[in-house]
Amino acid sequence: MFKQMRLTSWRDQVCGRGAVPLRVVLWNGKELDFSHQLPKVTVHVPKPSALRYLMAPSLYNLGSAYVEGAIDVRGRAADMIAVVNMLAAATLRPRGLLARAVGSLIHTRETDAEAVRYHYDVSNDFYREWLDPAMLYSCAYFENGDEDLATAQQKKIDHIFAKIDLRPGHRLLDIGCGWGALAIRAAQRFGVQVLGITLSRNQLELARERVRQAGVQELVEIRLQDYRDVGGAFERITSVGMFEHVGLRHLPDYFARVSALLTDDGVAMNHGITTTDTGQRGTPYGGGRFINRYVFPHGELAHLGTVVRCMQEGGLEVRDVENLRRHYARTCALWTDNFEHKADRIRQLTDARRFRIWHVYLAGCSYAFEHDWISLYQIVCGKAGRAPAMPWSRRPMYAAPLGG
Repeated sequence: MFKQMRLTSWRDQVCGRGAVPLRVVLWNGKELDFSHQLPKVTVHVPKPSALRYLMAPSLYNLGSAYVEGAIDVRGRAADMIAVVNMLAAATLRPRGLLARAVGSLIHTRETDAEAVRYHYDVSNDFYREWLDPAMLYSCAYFENGDEDLATAQQKKIDHIFAKIDLRPGHRLLDIGCGWGALAIRAAQRFGVQVLGITLSRNQLELARERVRQAGVQELVEIRLQDYRDVGGAFERITSVGMFEHVGLRHLPDYFARVSALLTDDGVAMNHGITTTDTGQRGTPYGGGRFINRYVFPHGELAHLGTVVRCMQEGGLEVRDVENLRRHYARTCALWTDNFEHKADRIRQLTDARRFRIWHVYLAGCSYAFEHDWISLYQIVCGKAGRAPAMPWSRRPMYAAPLGG
């Protein structure tokens, strides 16, 4: 009874700061509504001890409770994330829940490979259900804002090619090549030699199969390889959705490696997620802690200013920067819709715990991008002080039709 009274008092405190479309159903059948509206989210609390998650409603606490089955949550993932943030905003301080020393995580070849396998080696069929047909697991590019996901993903690849001025005769290195979509399209459109590297065995196998199916095996090589172990020289280098795994203290060395692999007149592009918090603590209300535990072990997000500084320290000159934050919010929202639409099929492809992780993770990412907690930047660069073999203006980046 005392715990129910505390919960009622806390409910009144939360509602005093604004209605929350939430219903809490307790173990004894008692229901508490947090607004006069119909609830969009219903939380079932199976026993009194589970109330502790609600009374400290950070993204980490409630996300963990949902993932581990300590509470049952019903509703669309987007509504679940919105409700949790309403609760957290009414109860907790917005920042400081993820504070840690910059660069505190150690990244070795072994730890990086283990983290990548944890995230990507769920199963290829799992990702195939909710990604676009080309299986691009990174921010799409909505040139007009009304494209479907498959079209926007192809436009993203072509937008990258336009930015780096990819041409026949170039050698292209794709760091973190995923399931090979960018490498295959580069070979098909420009006839270039491409080396794609990944640390995921599942991605390696399917990417190689897709290369064979596309008939470009003479042009595209896919390797299971760490970026630190690549040799050779490349006129063009792309890194799409990979540098988040590098680690803050390792960013200068990472960009120095890119510089070493780039020809003197070469062009590279880094496409990656950044934090918008200048203290580099990540997302508020414990969202970053949740992602680090359940989704991306050892992942670290740098602020844009840190990325630019580390590029310079690595011997690279920044030549173009574009913010695609809104594009990633929309991408993640479409992934969430696909995930929920295919929920029955996806449940058959993985266990219930991992299903719940991805269910809230995708919607949570969309919310974080939408509210400017995190962002996505494409940064074009080349060796500092060298003359780039690319146009003088940005006009060619937008001259050619995309996604055709």
